[in-house]
Amino acid sequence: MSTETARVKGTIRKLWPTEIPAYRDHLLRLDADSRRLRFGMTASDDFISDYASRISHMKSIVFGYFVDGVIRAAAELRPLDGPLPHEAEAAFSVERPYQDSGIGTELMGRVIRAARNRNIHRIYMNCLAENRKMQRVAKKYDAVLQFEEGDVVGELAPATPNCFSIWREALEDEHGFVMAVLDLQRHFMPAA
Repeated sequence: MSTETARVKGTIRKLWPTEIPAYRDHLLRLDADSRRLRFGMTASDDFISDYASRISHMKSIVFGYFVDGVIRAAAELRPLDGPLPHEAEAAFSVERPYQDSGIGTELMGRVIRAARNRNIHRIYMNCLAENRKMQRVAKKYDAVLQFEEGDVVGELAPATPNCFSIWREALEDEHGFVMAVLDLQRHFMPAA
């Protein structure tokens, strides 16, 4: 879908449960405005730390955009509990120096494919009305946007899964595993 792939220099992959502290650190690096746009309100360090500590309990799939082993952007796909099964919410965060480079678009593609392959019929995204960047990314994937009391609710319906979508996610997971191992190796290897 994206025409901006060439501008993305890092690696996008799913986070392992042991990488939640790195995800928390990414959220803590967001400037005040990026935090407000991500959470729809002012978010303190304590709020972010508490939020990140509950990620695994929310059954979220988190994708990270890694540069030299550090998460610089992320996307969450969180199944919604409630009377209607097969629905999820998506949320995105990109550190200021990495914004406007196509990373959000790439992350959105991964979130949609993950939702598709898990038989999620509807993805919702809530953002502040002023968050034009998120709205542009959502529109690239044909999301329907509705303005509601200062917020924008985006909704999109992923296609049904097929062998190609499952195969592509499996290849991305394999590539992500290799990149994670290389990042881990770089972390523990002394510089020459």
